Amino acid sequence: MKTDANPLKSDVADLLNRIGRATHCLQFVSGLNPAQWDALRYLARANQYSRSPTALAEFLGTTKGTVSQTIRALENKGYVRRDRHRADGRSVTLEVTPAGTALLEFDPIRQIEEAAAKLPGETGAAMVEGLNSLMAELQSRYGTRVFGACERCGHLKDSASGTDSFRCGLNGDSLTSIDKSRICVKFRASR
Repeated sequence: MKTDANPLKSDVADLLNRIGRATHCLQFVSGLNPAQWDALRYLARANQYSRSPTALAEFLGTTKGTVSQTIRALENKGYVRRDRHRADGRSVTLEVTPAGTALLEFDPIRQIEEAAAKLPGETGAAMVEGLNSLMAELQSRYGTRVFGACERCGHLKDSASGTDSFRCGLNGDSLTSIDKSRICVKFRASR
């Protein structure tokens, strides 16, 4: 009989599944379902290049049809609006409305954040590192797009104009400190 070299792997999978279920259940509040909360949360954190229906579908790991229904529900509730893209009038950019921003103040995921805040610093840091590695492995294994903040992106460049100024090396656009913290669909992990 072969013994498992890593007996913790089933514990990790079981705990992630249970935490996922608990998180899912928390999000049936304020007239939204978990998919709508996920979409609203993503759109509030995404940069201007990443607030399209296609990017949202890729981030959520779902179909464009499912995302279209989610967007429509959020629009009907007044939390999201579609704007024509500035450069390409055929495509749309999704924007969180002031009502959507106000609702995010009561995001049920904050209950998870509050519980995580009680972890000792070294435990929380190790969990983040481990979960990031796990997510990267799954994304690599299944060929899904990697999303991340500009501040950790390989495309981020120092701007010649100042010491605290940055730009996107992919498109040359200047980035503010707020832009740097946003999620990007064109993210490339730093080496």
